[in-house]
Amino acid sequence: MSSNEVLLRRAFAADACAAADVWLRSYAAALPTVRCAHDERDVRDWFAHVLVPQYETWVAVTGNSVVGLLVLKGEEVKQLYLEPEWRGRGLGDRFMSLAKQQQPDGLSLWTFQVNGAARRFYRRHGFTEAERTDGQRNDEREPDLRYVWRPQT
Repeated sequence: MSSNEVLLRRAFAADACAAADVWLRSYAAALPTVRCAHDERDVRDWFAHVLVPQYETWVAVTGNSVVGLLVLKGEEVKQLYLEPEWRGRGLGDRFMSLAKQQQPDGLSLWTFQVNGAARRFYRRHGFTEAERTDGQRNDEREPDLRYVWRPQT
């Protein structure tokens, strides 16, 4: 199945658990060397009580399955995670196009320095590095990077 057969829509409360499960699987696959600072229950609570009801949360759905998620808080991309088997199939590109449509004046985000695939993905989408930290400000205590995207003028 191609990413074009996947529906991108705003998340409903009923999507929170499935979206959290995607996040957990994707995090484990993409960041095997990074300690997850929160247990599974805390992640599910965070999706159910914070991300879905308070932020602009989008899900990618095929059939009855959530296969990806995008969370925006204003111009900040808070989360972008895909089921591991959906990586490299254009779904992340669709989410990035959606984020740019929702925030046409610009976006920013944080990613871990060890996440080479994410760094390449964001650079490919026109993001540039704006800041590096030693990780003392994030829950994982993992060195990270802030990227920004501004539209071409």
